[in-house]
Amino acid sequence: MKIGTCRFSLERKIHLSRRKNQGHLIKEIYPDSIAEEMGIEVGDILLAINNEEIEDVFDYRYLIKDEYIEVLIKKQDDEEWLLEIEKDYDDDLGIEFDNSLMSDYRSCSNKCIFCFIDQMPPGMRETLYFKDDDSRLSFLQGNYITLTNMQQKDIERIIRLHLDPINISVQTTNPELRCKMLHNRFAGDKLKYLDMLFEGHIEMNGQIVLCKHVNDGRELERSIEDLSKYLPFMRSVSVVPAGITKYRKDLASLELFDKKEAGEVIDMIESRQKEFYEEYGLHFIHASDEWYITAERDFPEEERYDGYIQLENGVGMMRAFIDEFDEALELLKESLECKKIKNNISRTLTMATGKLTYPTIKNFAAQITELFPQIKINVCCIRNDFFGETITVSGLITGQDLIKQLRERKDNGECLGDELLIPSNMLRMGEQVFLDDITVSDVEKELEMKIVALETGGKEFIDGVINDDYLMSRDNENFVYIKAFKQKDEE
Repeated sequence: MKIGTCRFSLERKIHLSRRKNQGHLIKEIYPDSIAEEMGIEVGDILLAINNEEIEDVFDYRYLIKDEYIEVLIKKQDDEEWLLEIEKDYDDDLGIEFDNSLMSDYRSCSNKCIFCFIDQMPPGMRETLYFKDDDSRLSFLQGNYITLTNMQQKDIERIIRLHLDPINISVQTTNPELRCKMLHNRFAGDKLKYLDMLFEGHIEMNGQIVLCKHVNDGRELERSIEDLSKYLPFMRSVSVVPAGITKYRKDLASLELFDKKEAGEVIDMIESRQKEFYEEYGLHFIHASDEWYITAERDFPEEERYDGYIQLENGVGMMRAFIDEFDEALELLKESLECKKIKNNISRTLTMATGKLTYPTIKNFAAQITELFPQIKINVCCIRNDFFGETITVSGLITGQDLIKQLRERKDNGECLGDELLIPSNMLRMGEQVFLDDITVSDVEKELEMKIVALETGGKEFIDGVINDDYLMSRDNENFVYIKAFKQKDEE
């Protein structure tokens, strides 16, 4: 590596002063990193790399991927260092910035007729009302974007840096209808960016939020047909029903799909999957789990989800959950038959879930208690009073609804045990807090029960019920069950 410091001519100083941003504040330097060796310190500011302005983290990652780079740093005494760095191609500099995105988040410029944030009750945390529509978060977090606040240069940049996959909320390929649904007069014209991304060989995933009597029926058929032209670079399109809360005052009137209508949506989607698969090896168009539950139909087999491309969008989540549970249960049965696990575990516990997954969870609980008769499981379907009964997913259950409804059960003499199992998606990511700002400790105190948040997997479900601590102890024979599962994962 080489380091150099130089004074800039007046001409170059003027050039640098005209840059749009003022650089990026460095908040951390990794020990033994290139940055530390170069003398870069916390509080310094990154101005440019190879004389290129850095818009955000993607520019930064792209520009440092070379064996020789010139890094312009502004020190805390305002002295500017130009550092010449020789390194391996993929070596990181070892820098963390004050803002991980290295840019402000871009907010949504639409007022979609189905927007869930517009249906939130007043008085909640301010950050919950922020509508993001930022392509960078599509790559970093899997968010879906509408393309409406993007310009052609943004699309060209995505193609140049080859950033993919990009997740796009299409809603409809009818330009006029898209303008109406997004309440944005430019929304239809932005569909041309799909052509550019396709021509640039950028992998895409699409989403259609289906609204009854708006973009369903023939409009959905049209959208499926139009989007299929972007195969194989558009690898999947999910169709999800619009979520409708009780807070829709002064908003467009939307209706829920009934059992028959949900079945019709499924039939339309499944009628196209075979032809797409035969030509492209992808089923391409997928109905989210809610459709199958509403229509009271079995979920498709694993193979039809194309590797669960849109799992986080609720497509195939229940199939994956059921298959993993069945696999873990078979291992459990084998261990019981070989007497490697004793079935004398005795405990009483409660599981809380939403209406959507209640039948499945109830069935799982029954299968476990059949193997372990001394385990009593209370499966409680929590009604969503906070958002309204039309919201049936467990991830939108609030702490106050949990407290109120379980306390009523206790007051009526029901024995709930001393442990409450909840899916981890009831809590905000990385926090011990429910959506309504009630904490896990608040609920534990009110209900006098310990809360255990389980990851949404079939094996985690079983481990939580028959006590993961007991299974993981190397001092008992049940460790064989865990060891068997680890071996299967490695295979």
